[in-house]
Amino acid sequence: MKFIKPILVLFTFALALLFITACGSSKTSSSGSKARTIEEIKKSGELRIAVFGDKKPFGYVDNDGSYQGYDIELGNQLAKDLGVKPKYVSVDAANRAEYLISNKVDITLANFTVTDERKKQVDFALPYMKVSLGVVSPKDKVITDVKQLEGKTLIVTKGTTAETYFEKNHPEVKLQKYDQYSDAYQALLDGRGDAFSTDNTEVLAWALENKGYEVGITSLGDPDTIAPAVQKGNKELLDFINDDIKKLGKENFFHKAYEKTLHPTYGDAAKADDLVVEGGEVK
Repeated sequence: MKFIKPILVLFTFALALLFITACGSSKTSSSGSKARTIEEIKKSGELRIAVFGDKKPFGYVDNDGSYQGYDIELGNQLAKDLGVKPKYVSVDAANRAEYLISNKVDITLANFTVTDERKKQVDFALPYMKVSLGVVSPKDKVITDVKQLEGKTLIVTKGTTAETYFEKNHPEVKLQKYDQYSDAYQALLDGRGDAFSTDNTEVLAWALENKGYEVGITSLGDPDTIAPAVQKGNKELLDFINDDIKKLGKENFFHKAYEKTLHPTYGDAAKADDLVVEGGEVK
């Protein structure tokens, strides 16, 4: 009996240590997903930016392995104005928000359309582009009206506004979903679907580079905006981005970025003022 009491004390002490350790581990795990401060970003020397690697001309990897595109121009400038280098991370449409939530990146610039649903997950900065949905299909069987999609197969990319729009407004349309844009376009080229829907800015560009295809529906649904996003509650970085976008607007930065990255693709098929948002002000 004399030994029982000391053993109980030791046992209780051991349990307390386990509890403290567990709490410490939980705290570390929780803080590990918290967004980095600007000071931490500067100390690391890198601004981690989520972008597309296969969505030309907005975000893509060229033949030399370098990131190029309209989104990349903004990413490069934001990093420069912070005094660090950009570190680009390729993402799929479906995991753009998750990369912010889990602190894998500091900013998402992956052609991210602002929606009410996404606002619950991330915080959006001022917009830098306007967009609506478009539908591209073969010229010999061009789709010019949504009604023509009834009984047909429409290709979409998971996690995009096109997927949400058609599921909500046109459940009669059969959707064929892919994780990556490149796979979705290949499915259209292979004839696995009758048409493909995503941002009109992208399908217009793709149709210009792929003869035999036409954007029969150039604007579908309500016009939206595209904006940078940060982790929910990361006001410090959000304020920096907003201030930078306003400053860049005074320098006509986004029209210059359009001329460099988008005009070579669109040519006369689109006008800069129809797509570009300068200084965060939608006109």
